[in-house]
Amino acid sequence: MASGLVRIALECDKTKEEVKEENGNRRHGVTIPRRLVEEPVWRTYCNGKKCGFAARRESGEKEKKVLKALEMVSMGAGVLPETEETAIGGGGGGGGGEIMYMRAKFERIVGSRDSEAFYMMNPDSNGAPELSIYLLRI
Repeated sequence: MASGLVRIALECDKTKEEVKEENGNRRHGVTIPRRLVEEPVWRTYCNGKKCGFAARRESGEKEKKVLKALEMVSMGAGVLPETEETAIGGGGGGGGGEIMYMRAKFERIVGSRDSEAFYMMNPDSNGAPELSIYLLRI
């Protein structure tokens, strides 16, 4: 991020499913209302280049322990050494048990029910965000 602006876009498709009505009939091709952040699978782009997929998951006890370890951090980025409290494993990054973190203030902008943006607010700069995260349902 020291090299400039980073834009992360997460895109998902509108899902159409079969809905069973109260009288037992079925309706096909009905869009199921779901909050944007509840979408299970996303295509990911970083600065306009496709870089894979992302999946939504629920936080568990291990993630809660990491958040507890970062409770006193108000803003910043760094690395937590792996301890018994912060061991989450399975990251796949090959970081040798370390956990990278970034904590900052984000401004949330809702464009519609199918688009949201999060802008990291940097108090040291001229107000331009260094990190932007876009959630889009197309």
